[in-house]
Amino acid sequence: MEDFSKKYKLSDEELFAPLNHDELASEKITAPRYSYWKSVFRVFFRNRVNIVVLTLLAILIAFAFIYPVIIHYDPAVNPYLNLTDMGAQHLNPKKAIEHFGFNIKWIFGTSGQGASTFDSIWHGSRLSIMLAVICAAINMSIGIILGAIWGFSRKVDIVMNEVYNVLGNIPMTLLISVMVLVFSPSFWTLVFAMTVIGWLGMAYYIRTRVIIIRDHEYNLASRCLGTNIFKIALKNILPFMTSVIVLEIASAIPGYISYEVFLSYIGLGINEATLGRLIQEAQNAMSTPGWGWEFWSPVAVASVITVVLYVVGQNLGDASDPRTHM
Repeated sequence: MEDFSKKYKLSDEELFAPLNHDELASEKITAPRYSYWKSVFRVFFRNRVNIVVLTLLAILIAFAFIYPVIIHYDPAVNPYLNLTDMGAQHLNPKKAIEHFGFNIKWIFGTSGQGASTFDSIWHGSRLSIMLAVICAAINMSIGIILGAIWGFSRKVDIVMNEVYNVLGNIPMTLLISVMVLVFSPSFWTLVFAMTVIGWLGMAYYIRTRVIIIRDHEYNLASRCLGTNIFKIALKNILPFMTSVIVLEIASAIPGYISYEVFLSYIGLGINEATLGRLIQEAQNAMSTPGWGWEFWSPVAVASVITVVLYVVGQNLGDASDPRTHM
């Protein structure tokens, strides 16, 4: 050390100085703060395809919820405004524009009552989307919470397995048929029919996922400390499955839209003009030359809505996976 001091001509006081030790400062983490949802949206919007698809989804939602309000669409009046005009029925877009003059409402032609197919489609889209969102919200909420408790509590598991074996084997289409026949085929009747046992599949799926992670060390430690099962399920387990839950929720909404279209197409839907009801009413026009626009227009819009929702949901589910945040 003396050689080192002589070499650089420095005293011991200059070479060595006391260091103050701050225990609080030593515990501070110097890594940048991690925000889960900020990272989710950063990964999601990193893909430019998602921006395009999300923009298309915003346009579809705007037409479904804002356009009918702007034109003051009345389902009891608008479909029959041109009922007495025999020359306005079953027109393709070109003939409809020639007959009424250019207007965005005629770009899909007219129906058998001479009504604007464009207006009817967006009114029906609003009903179909609302039905899907409400059903998804109810089924996902009940299914996720009950599924978490179901998978964590062995006592609940014994009871719910028997419930699932009985109710899970009831065909949904048969149940909805009975509901529609017993009650009036209204919007809320269909919501009730699609949610009365619709949560069961989601609950069983969450139960299976919970069983895989319920015996991890941190969950065993929580139980040893006396934490109740409900709190462990909500605080320790469900956040661990955020990406899976987001993916299931996002996939459920387009699934319910497709299911509503199918039910209405086979005559089990509601009396209101949803997308499925419009397709059902126009199915005879599909085989008539020149009338195909009445059928294919709502089919195309329903397909675009479900595909866009599915793509957004899948990509959002992928972005919710913490492994993609690196």
